[in-house]
This record gives sequence, C-alpha cells and structure tokens, in this order.
Amino acid sequence: MAHKKAIRRYSAAAGGWGALRAVGSVLAGQDIAIKGAETLLRVNQPTGFDCPGCAWPDPKHTSSFEFCENGAKAVAWEATDKRCGPDFFAAHTVSELAGWSDYDLELQGRLTHPMRFDAASDRYLPCSWEAAFELVGRRLRELPSPNMAEFYTSGRSSNESAFLYQLFAREFGTNNFPDCSNMCHEATSVGLPESIGVGKGTVLLEDFDSADAIFIFGQNPGTNSPRMMTSLRNAARRGARIVSFNPFRERALERFQAPQNPVEMLTLTSTPISTGLLQVRIGGDLAAIKGLMKAMIEFDDVAIAADQPRVLDADFIAGHTQGFEALAADLRATHWGAIEYQSGLTRADLTEAARVYVEARNAIIVWGMGITQHRRGTQNVQQLANLALLRGNIGRPGAGLCPVRGHSNVQGDRTVGITEKPGAEFLDRLEKRFGFQAPRAYGHDVVTSLEAMLRGEVRAFIGLGGNFAAAVPDWQRTRAALRSLALTVQISTKLNRSHLVHGAEALILPCLGRTEIDVQATGPQSITVEDSMSMVHASMGMNPPASEHLRSEPAIVAGLAQATLGARSKVDWEALVADYDRIRNEIEAVFPIFQAYNARIRVPGGFHLNSTARERIWATASGRANFMVAEGLNEDPFEDHPEVLWLTTMRSHDQYNTTVYSLSDRYRGVFGQRDIVFLNAREIARRGLAPDDRVDLVTASTDGIERVVRGLKIVEYPLPDGCGGAYYPETNPLVPLQSHDPKSHTPSSKAVPVRLIPSRPGPSPQPATAGGAGA
Repeated sequence: MAHKKAIRRYSAAAGGWGALRAVGSVLAGQDIAIKGAETLLRVNQPTGFDCPGCAWPDPKHTSSFEFCENGAKAVAWEATDKRCGPDFFAAHTVSELAGWSDYDLELQGRLTHPMRFDAASDRYLPCSWEAAFELVGRRLRELPSPNMAEFYTSGRSSNESAFLYQLFAREFGTNNFPDCSNMCHEATSVGLPESIGVGKGTVLLEDFDSADAIFIFGQNPGTNSPRMMTSLRNAARRGARIVSFNPFRERALERFQAPQNPVEMLTLTSTPISTGLLQVRIGGDLAAIKGLMKAMIEFDDVAIAADQPRVLDADFIAGHTQGFEALAADLRATHWGAIEYQSGLTRADLTEAARVYVEARNAIIVWGMGITQHRRGTQNVQQLANLALLRGNIGRPGAGLCPVRGHSNVQGDRTVGITEKPGAEFLDRLEKRFGFQAPRAYGHDVVTSLEAMLRGEVRAFIGLGGNFAAAVPDWQRTRAALRSLALTVQISTKLNRSHLVHGAEALILPCLGRTEIDVQATGPQSITVEDSMSMVHASMGMNPPASEHLRSEPAIVAGLAQATLGARSKVDWEALVADYDRIRNEIEAVFPIFQAYNARIRVPGGFHLNSTARERIWATASGRANFMVAEGLNEDPFEDHPEVLWLTTMRSHDQYNTTVYSLSDRYRGVFGQRDIVFLNAREIARRGLAPDDRVDLVTASTDGIERVVRGLKIVEYPLPDGCGGAYYPETNPLVPLQSHDPKSHTPSSKAVPVRLIPSRPGPSPQPATAGGAGA
C-alpha cells in the first residue's frame, strides 16, 4: 500500500466533513463499506455492542449515530473482511515479520486459528485448542513458584473475562497482574483514594449540561475520546467557559464541527471550544496547578481584607476536609517566578484562568495522560483534587473530577479484581465464595514485572489482549527480557508486535471481538463493561465470527484454568462459561456493589456504580477529604541543561493506543509518515537546524545505557520553548524503565529529557514506521 508523504497545514475544524471522509475511507480500506455501515448503527446502542475504542459514556437517550471517527475506525479494524491465517504464517518467518511496521502487521486482518511458534522453522504453525491449553497448563504447573508467571490484562477485556482471569491466577497462586492501566491512569487510581477516598471520577455525563466552567488538563479529546466533543460543544454553545492546558494547540480544543449537526455541516461553520488555551511547558503541570491555587488564595486574602464574600468555599473546607492550612502555607511559600519558569506560563495567564474558575458556580476538572504519565503524576492528580476541594466542586450537580480513561473497560477490569494489590476484604470474600486460599502478598505491576523479568525471576507471560511489547518503555532492555522467557501467550484479535517479541515457546490464541456474536452452551451471550464515569452496561455483538476457530475471552480463560488447575480447582469453569449470567452472579457475590447485576444490565443504559465521594462521603482514613501538599514544583536534574529538550510521546489522530490506523495525523498536518519530531521555529533555529532535517533523539540519563531513536524529520509546530513531541509507541525506547512516578509506577512518557543530534547511520531499536515488507 502506497502512502503519499506530505506536511501541510490543516485549517479545518475538528470533526466535520473530514471525519466523515475518514470513516468512509477506513470502511472501504477494510473491504466492509456496506457491512461496516450496518455494524456502526449498533455501536453504543442499548441493544448493540460497546465501542471497542474509548471509555467515554453513552447519553441516556442515544441517537442513531452514537459513534465517532475513531470509534468507527476501531470497529472497522475489528470487523474487517481481511484474514490472517495459517497460509499467511506459512509464507513469512517471524524474523521477517519482525522487520515490518506495526501498521503493516495489523493490516493483515483478523487472526483465525490458534498458532504455536516452531523454533526450527522460525514460523507460527497452526495447533488445536486442546494442544495449546495443554502446553500452557503443563508449563505453568512446572514453575517452581506461581509468582514466576505474569497475567497481563488489556482494557479491551470484559468484566466477565477479567473476573475469570483474576480468579484463575489467584487460584493458581499469584497476584501478578500487570495491567494496561499501570501505564496510563495508575496515578489517578493511586492519588485519588488518598485525597477523596475513591480511585475514580465523581461526575456523570449529565453534569456537563450544568457546568459553568470546564478545565481540561493534558487531554486531547478530539483524538482520544472524540464523543466527548459533543458535551464540550454543547457546553460552549450555552456559555460555559472551557479552559485547556496542553503543550499542543490541539485542533479539537480550538474549534469543532459536529458531524451530526446539519446546520454546521451545510454552512461549513464550527463551534469555538476553549475560551483559554494555555500551552503549558512539558513537565510544568504541577507548577501551573499550584499557580492557579496560589492565585485563588490571593483572591481570598483580598476578599477577607475587604470584608467581601470569600472566594474559597470556607463552609465546605471546614465541614468536609482537612489539611487546608498546610496547603495554603505551601502555596504562599511558592514564588511566582518559580511557577512561571516551571510552567512556561505567565502569572497574568494563570491569574486570569483562576478568575474564570472562581467565577464559576460549578466547575468540572478533566484530565488525561498528559497529567498522569510523569515522575510526579500522582501529585499532579492530587493537586487537581485540591483545586476542586478549594471551591467545593465535588458532590454537586455540574461539578466534579473527571479523569478520562482510555480503553473501553480499563476501569471495569480494576473494579472486578484486576489489581496487584488486592485488599484483605476482597480476598476474604473471594475465599469464602470459592473455597480456595488466595495469595496475600502483593504482586507485580507493569514496571515491577519487567524488573523481575530482567532479574530472571519470571518464566511465563500471558496477555489477555493488548500489545504489551510495544506499549512498554525502554525497548532495548524490556524486549530482551520478554525474549528470555520460557513461555509467552497472547490472546488477540489481530497480529501485533507482541507476537514477534516472544519467549522460547509462544502461542497466539485468537478470540472473538466486541462486534461478533458469542454463542455458548446456553445460547448467545452478552458481556458487560464499565465506562469512564462508572456506568455499567451490556454489550452484544451482531456479526458472525471472523473464523469458526475463534473462542470468546471467557472461554479461553476457562480453558487455560482447567488445563492448569485440573481436578484441584474449586471453580466450575465449564458451567460459568456456559452462561455468562452465572459469571455475573459470582461477581455480585464477591463485589456487593454489583447488587442485582443481571437485572440491572437488562435495563437500557445499564446502571451506575455509586461513588462515595460523589455523595460527599469520604472513604479515607481520616473520614474527610484530604488536601495533599506537593512540595516544590517539577525540578529535574536535567532542568537547566542547555542541550536537553523535553519530549512528550503522543498519539496521532489516526491511532488508538498502539494500533495505527494510517500513517497520517490530519489535525497536525502530517500525512503518510510518522518518523518525525515536532519543534517550534525558535527551538529549530536555536539549535542550528531547519525543517526537514533528520535528527537522532538520545535520552539524557545517568545510567550509562544509550537509548536512541534515529532519523526523525523535524516538523515545525507551535510548542513551548524547550519542548518537542514525537509519536508513541515509536519513541517508547527513549523512556527509561526506572523513569516513573515512585508512588504509582506510571512511566514518565510525557516528559523525557533528550538530546538532538544530526542523524547518523545505525539501527534504531524499532522497525520503520512506514513502507516495511508488508507495505
């Protein structure tokens, strides 16, 4: 497939006709123009299937078109008529495929048969399900310790499959659950419980209808959760003020043309979104948030001196919180000069944004991975919670905290037990229900699992979805660790990098997707998911399976468990898989929050998992919401190094997580290529470079390991000075494994200190992003 390369300014609004053309193009490209259009009419409908893309919630009253551009791409990618079966693997060795781009790998279509790696021929060969299960069971039983196995989970997996997965691993004897959330919103899950007692947001979708202000930090909704743009557009049109903090001037944060609005489409008009768009310096979020709060403290001091109404919500602070005095003291001691330097924003800008915030009766605070993927990600999240608490913006309509989760059930997986740090109460209920002794020692997350692999303490890896080898940082080390394993197993829908970075023995187990009909012993089944606002609802596919050899994720997990645990298992795996209602009954028994689970998911729209913080009940040790102090700002050893550039890794508009739908990034004006680095004009000139020059990016680190990505083309783009951007996952090799938030272990992928040097020949630790052997 040819990809025409170009860099040209994209002047249109986000959404609109460009989005419609992109949807039509992707459906045609996957050979499903008619089938795909029919499938999209069932996306996010009460009797349809949940979008396999983002976790943005569905409105109570759905329209006929409850999908966005990127959701349509995710559906087309899964519902494609292209197939990747035994004939394909017979024609290509693993060594050859390792040189293909990630885009070309997934372009081959849906996996159709269980495949087993054959070292002698360097190929994947077809095998039976029985043989695959037997191999996994035998190898797991041979391990000296259950803790030598890792059970990875992707946010694509359903509540039912995730619950069975954690049940299998815990009966096997380990809490090793590295999870995709460890690499994205773990800072949220760790930070919020200390602040407000729950690790989730506090808003519902309808709160956006009554918010007076919406503050967005480190989130690009037009690409990562485009259906959010409907809520933002409606809020902007009724007069709510939207203030965005982002190093990039993302197009959707500027203006949006609603594809479902005939007036905007026919008149080629659009809606301005952000009333203020502040380009915070990479790594400067903590300073910016503290600047907002410092300005609020100053406003409050002036009001008190003038005997005017308080700016802060004094009654809420006194009645519901503790720690305010320590926070206020820290903010007063933090100098504006340091805040301006670290944030890259002026005192005037931050003061004006703070004024917008305090003038709003109800405000929602939104954030994405631009906040969490930092060395101080947990503190970033807690400072946002502080910002909400200062004005009592938790526990009333139109206000609250809104972390925007990524994959469509990443939050649900955690709710039903995918955690390496299980609570004693949960384990007690699990043991009482199933009669086995659950392991109590904490297990591995993503970072600690990779560290254990590097130490030779792990021998087996099972991946329930996802593309672990591409998503993790520090490829030179982490991929070598994965290749050192005795067994790797990937439960997947399409070919990806993780199938090629494998252990001595390796299996590909193909599973059903969201769009497909799942028939078990008692008939067609539905699964359930939890969205970013804790709404749980049912999902049932409509398309015939891509292959008669596919099995559902719950069936595959049950098959692995039966083959591994055998007669000693206390769980009737066959009965559970025969009827998913039975799995939900077990979830309800272990997690009382799911009371009347099966009855409630049969109500259109599903049900909400109550948040104690939304009710102003604080499930913290103090029984109150806690103001958390983050000392200092975001100082770093490389902060003032003249050669260091702060790089953020980012997704293109034609991408979701590690899945690349095309080699273009329409809103940023990039077409047919991904091997680029964005810099502003001043930064390019200061370094004696020019647009289109090729440079190597080398991580600035002190551990003596060279981390380099070679041959990136410079593209001019309006960014703060000292900052650059390049695409994920291609620049993941630059992120050291040890560079992470110490509390949540979230990798600091949004702030990587790098040096730029003129490009020189030599291999990068990843294949080219375009034109590989599969192009």
